[in-house]
Amino acid sequence: MMIKQVFLSIFVLLQLVACGQKSRVAESTTFQQMNQNNSNDNNAHSAVATFGAGCFWCTEAQFQQLKGVSRVVSGYMGGSTKNPSYKEVCTGSTGHAEVTNVYYDPSVISFDELLAAFFVSHDPTQLNRQGNDIGTQYRSVVFYHDAEQKEKAEGYIKKLNEEKVYPSNIVTEVSAADTFYAAEDYHQNYYNQNGSEPYCHFVIQPKLEKFKKVFKDKLK
Repeated sequence: MMIKQVFLSIFVLLQLVACGQKSRVAESTTFQQMNQNNSNDNNAHSAVATFGAGCFWCTEAQFQQLKGVSRVVSGYMGGSTKNPSYKEVCTGSTGHAEVTNVYYDPSVISFDELLAAFFVSHDPTQLNRQGNDIGTQYRSVVFYHDAEQKEKAEGYIKKLNEEKVYPSNIVTEVSAADTFYAAEDYHQNYYNQNGSEPYCHFVIQPKLEKFKKVFKDKLK
């Protein structure tokens, strides 16, 4: 029974990946605006963006591919429990979301482009879930670090909804960044360290390949 449930979960997730929403986003006018809004600030300092897009194993692997991204750290944000463990976050009782802190060089890649990657990396119309990962810890969320990030995130969500890129409205939360707790060491660089595991092979790899096709001109 357990084996059957595992393969059913994998099937559902793969169906989500194959649903075609990524291609619809990539073809939209708003996406093109995000993805072409390059930064030319040669004096820019290193910056950070924080995204929750379901399981952080998947989003970490995707953002690691992009030029200008120096480091991606998986962790937890948005909850009330101090120093939460993965086990605690998985219960949904701490209020935290699984997130990735994306450290980037704004002179190479802009926050707009990272937002484009964020909206392609997952389905932002699913409330408190991604596929078979269900719970508030898997919510779609942008944790902004300044007023400009907040304005851009909210603005693009409004435009994507107006353009009706998705069959239903985006439910992505836009909230102020608070304390970031890095996840346990075994979660960091997970796909690169565990690529032969079934979850990596059947779930992360197909998502990653589709992501690379959309952002082929921005890969390292």
